[in-house]
Parts: sequence; C-alpha cells; structure tokens
Amino acid sequence: MKRLTLLRHAKSGDDGTVARDFDRPLNAKGRRAARLLGRHMHDAALRFDAVFASPAIRVVETLQEVAIGYGASLSPQWEKRIYLADPGDILELIHSAPDEAESLLLVGHNPGLEQLVLMLVPHSKDGPRGQVEIKYPTASLAEMTFAVDHWRDVEEENGTLVRFVRPRDLDPELGPDYS
Repeated sequence: MKRLTLLRHAKSGDDGTVARDFDRPLNAKGRRAARLLGRHMHDAALRFDAVFASPAIRVVETLQEVAIGYGASLSPQWEKRIYLADPGDILELIHSAPDEAESLLLVGHNPGLEQLVLMLVPHSKDGPRGQVEIKYPTASLAEMTFAVDHWRDVEEENGTLVRFVRPRDLDPELGPDYS
C-alpha cells in the first residue's frame, strides 16, 4: 500500500516587488494557513518517507511555515520539474519515487495538483473528491492511498482519496469570505 499526499503551496503575495512568478513570497494569510496545516499534519500523525517539492519561493516558505506547525523539518528533495507541472509530469516524478518509501509528500502548484487528484481518483457521488472538483485552494492537502507495491504502478483512477483538508476547514477565518 502506498500513500501519496499532495500539498498546494500557501497563499502568496503579488505586490509587484518581484519580477518572476517563481520568486513570489507568501503573504501573512498564507504563512498563518501553512503553520495551521502543519499543526493539523502533526495532530493527524502524518509521516512521510520522502518529500518532493518545487523550489519556487512560495513552496520553500510554505514548507518552512508547515515545519513550525508540524514540529519538525520535512527535509524535501527540491524538484524543479514540479514547478507549474501538468499532472502527467507530476505522475512521472511519482513513478520515480523509491519503492522503499511507503508514504510520499509532494508540494507544488495548481492546476497540476488538482488535475492529478481528479485523474488518480475515480468519480464518486460521495466523498471528498467532489470538494476537489469545486476548488483546490492554496495550502490544501489531499491524501490518497493506492493498493500497489511500486510507485510505478500508480495510475489513473486507482487511488482512494482519504483526506482533503483546506485551511478554512481548520479555521473559518482562512476561508474565501475573510480577507
């Protein structure tokens, strides 16, 4: 059994001070949401054998804030291939994960992460997949399980979405109705 957790970076700012999208930092709401999500990950006893992350500044800062809430560094392997990747490219990276890693955390960007969840998890009338179809907000976490022994065997519609957590699920003030 393999467990894949996808974390979208937290809310970033765009105050016009950076020239490249890659260099956008988190804003205050994003820092708060990332710490809270890290605390949730700790309280839910989520553990990861390997972590792949985009090296974009907003992902780096998200992981720094998550680590504060989580209580430990997640020690990512920085993968430029994740930066704004489409779901097929992300799946190729997942296929390359070491099989001794039972649990993998991948931290990146939309729309690739949202599309990947929708690709890997079969349609269902019930469950959290419907929430992902509506929106995969910043600092949201999707956890899927796969009844496979090798990461290379993860494929379309063979996953089960067991958890989808948005910042507003943990604190309503982090939802879209609050600034």
